[in-house]
Amino acid sequence: MADTEATTPRLRYRAQVREEIKDHARQQIAAAGTSALSLNAIAKQMGLSGPALYRYYAGRDELITELIRDAYRSLADAVHQTAATQGADPRALAHALRRWALADPHRYLLIYGTPIPGYHAPADTTAISGKIMTVLLDAYVTLPRRPPTPLAIHLHDHRHWAAGHSASPEVLHRALTFWTRLHGVLSLELAGHFTAMGFDPAQLFAAEVDDLVRR
Repeated sequence: MADTEATTPRLRYRAQVREEIKDHARQQIAAAGTSALSLNAIAKQMGLSGPALYRYYAGRDELITELIRDAYRSLADAVHQTAATQGADPRALAHALRRWALADPHRYLLIYGTPIPGYHAPADTTAISGKIMTVLLDAYVTLPRRPPTPLAIHLHDHRHWAAGHSASPEVLHRALTFWTRLHGVLSLELAGHFTAMGFDPAQLFAAEVDDLVRR
């Protein structure tokens, strides 16, 4: 018991410092992108030496991994909360995704933007993202069934991304198409490609969602 009481304050302090490091990392990414992330710069901002900071994160990749895990968990929470309050509704899930993305575009781009050169995410980040897809598959299971398409037949034997979900091949096809098209619209919006075009991106997104659900 004495050892536990002695170490608990240290563990709490370590957790606080790790969170502060992540906060500075997010600020760097927002200002200059993920490629500009520098642990030495963060150490300087926090008044730490480089070696001292490396006691909390072994390197850039470990820090990026934690940021990616946080992002996926945050999105998974938003999606699950939407499903719990509004039911299995693809439209509601789609708009929850957009709200989450617009609240912090850099967080969105960290997990769905351009891959980071030289970085390879560990398998557990894929598992977290699979929980998000599971909610979408649950929503599409409730919609009327349709005849399988060539892609659906292909997905029957290539469904590992569905994280063990029992959805039919046609549900896999519709959910995957829904997910990829939404990310296409969102990625263009967050990258600023619609800014000079003069229309409301929210209207385009809503039209895409309606079209996908009808199809």
